[in-house]
Amino acid sequence: MRTVSLGLTGVQVSALCLGTMHLGSRDSADLSHRTLDQYVEAGGTFIDSANTYSFWIPGCRGGESELLLGKWMRDRGNRDRLFIATKVGFPYPGSEGGLRADVIRSECEKSLRRLRTDVIDLYYAHVDDRNARIEDTMEMFDKLIKQGKVRFVGASNFVSWRLEEARWVCRVNGWAGYCCLQQRHSYVRPNPGRRFDPQVVVTDEMLDYCRNRGMSLVAYSALLGGAYTRRDRVFPEQYLGPDTDGRLAVLNRVATELGATACQVVLAWMLHSQPAVIPIVAAGSVAQMTDNLGALEVMLTPLQSEMLTSALSGGKAW
Repeated sequence: MRTVSLGLTGVQVSALCLGTMHLGSRDSADLSHRTLDQYVEAGGTFIDSANTYSFWIPGCRGGESELLLGKWMRDRGNRDRLFIATKVGFPYPGSEGGLRADVIRSECEKSLRRLRTDVIDLYYAHVDDRNARIEDTMEMFDKLIKQGKVRFVGASNFVSWRLEEARWVCRVNGWAGYCCLQQRHSYVRPNPGRRFDPQVVVTDEMLDYCRNRGMSLVAYSALLGGAYTRRDRVFPEQYLGPDTDGRLAVLNRVATELGATACQVVLAWMLHSQPAVIPIVAAGSVAQMTDNLGALEVMLTPLQSEMLTSALSGGKAW
């Protein structure tokens, strides 16, 4: 497993991050453990969870992913070899959500207990909270870092000007700021004006912001639930149109040239991007995880990278 820098932290994390949204809820404990074991055996260390995962699954209340991770790490004795991320911000049963200082503090304690760990490596603000004073939010994150309960903080589902506001608040007060941005991002792009509220989609302006501020971009929904390769999955209607048709034509051409799957090329394109993108991958089977990991072996030529990036975006007509 290749590693990449996490923002300006000086820490290296796995180039592919394992998402655990459905572990311990939709996915059985046995399947969840196999998925985690396969990822770790391939050299992976960067694992992504959230306090809310997955309260929307029938019979679940949230915290199931963290609970399963905590038990698995205890059973495997591998906590010190992993980089664990989790999140706070969205409401779920037993928590009103938001980024008030007291909410962050109490939810951090809950996550630490469920994960059976003393420290969270990366703690995300899962969604922006315009009702919380940004000074209070960032001060509490900084306190958790100083207390040794959190190592780094990141943002998710933020717009760029709010990231910049948080950066200046931290700079003025000498607090730790967001090191990375986790955002909805894939190869195809939603049509202008189409939204996924409360999720926020990466824009060219956000890419430029991350590039110039030294922030890593972590991409969720990178493979759109398998829509690139599975006939039983469709692209969300926000993506449908000539731009997506053109990009898919280029994607499939490059995949054929490389003898790779379309999903592998999407992940490889992200890994070759500037700024480099850390895709979050998930799998419901050994075969799916094997396909995801195979993206690490896909080497795009400069021409192929240009073809993929410029398709129907004012670039050449390939």
